[in-house]
Amino acid sequence: MFTVGTTDGTFSLSEHLATDGRPVFLNLWASWCFPCREEMPAIDAAALNHPEVAFIGVSVQDSTAEATAFAEEIGVQYTLGFDEDGTVDAAYTPLGLPASFIISADGVILERIFGKVTEADLDEKFSKHFG
Repeated sequence: MFTVGTTDGTFSLSEHLATDGRPVFLNLWASWCFPCREEMPAIDAAALNHPEVAFIGVSVQDSTAEATAFAEEIGVQYTLGFDEDGTVDAAYTPLGLPASFIISADGVILERIFGKVTEADLDEKFSKHFG
């Protein structure tokens, strides 16, 4: 479980799971990661098409200043957070970036995805996991 500062406040995974009831799509990204930049519009489109899933992207292995500047530049609608102390990176240990995790409403990691995703990939994965 983690809590991170976001572009509009904070996000706590444990609080979300306790109060929201939706599963989570967690995407780990960095401003210097070209595939991360490429996939974020597709993740944004999937977030709009899947309101039954909470989407959060967390910058890891990055400076907060550079990640914040990139977040403003990319302009996606889903929540973007910043792993300022490295706890998210340490907890999820991505094999590289981008890395994504589909987390059930009760906090279980259902799937780990290493590499760039497309909107179609996410549609298929959400259908598989959530009907």
